[in-house]
Amino acid sequence: MTRVEIGTPSGTAWADIDAPAGAPVGVVFAGHGAGGGVDTPDLRALRDASVGAGCVVARITQPYRVAGRRSPAPAPRLDEAWLAVTGTLSDQLGGLPAVHCGRSSGARVACRTAAATKAAAVIALAFPVHPPGRPERTRLDELELPTVPVLVIQGDRDAFGMPPQDSRRQLVVIPGDTHSLKKDSRAVAAAVTEFLTQHVAQHR
Repeated sequence: MTRVEIGTPSGTAWADIDAPAGAPVGVVFAGHGAGGGVDTPDLRALRDASVGAGCVVARITQPYRVAGRRSPAPAPRLDEAWLAVTGTLSDQLGGLPAVHCGRSSGARVACRTAAATKAAAVIALAFPVHPPGRPERTRLDELELPTVPVLVIQGDRDAFGMPPQDSRRQLVVIPGDTHSLKKDSRAVAAAVTEFLTQHVAQHR
């Protein structure tokens, strides 16, 4: 793993980069949850599966977390920083097909920016459909923004809700898991591998 620092309008972001052994077939950008980092079990599973599928992986730490804050920046600032980092890295990687991913808050960012980044696909880990106990405050509109293939991996005990089945996206449910998605990393990795094999190859 190599960590690089990248400037954004909100300050410095980090990109932790892992590369496959051979020539990469794509790049996977992955963002963290609101108060967490890029070493959660689900993001590690996504990294390992993506590298195994031949992709460069960049796990991106938002500037507010680099600065030591746990409270996230407003959505426009998160999106702005994401666009700056992924744009810089995409240029450096020579325009490889890019899958934009994130867990929780990071999944919302990936969905909101999918059109602007020209993402080939989106992976949402533990998408927060609504705040716990507040189903009326739905965020499904963000999940429905991407027009490219979308994979959602969700625990069936996630207090942030379960997105409904929809022909516009693939939903993989992890039995007995919560918002943390830490119970079955193998299932997470298997779903990511299958999705990447299908959707990155067609963009080569």
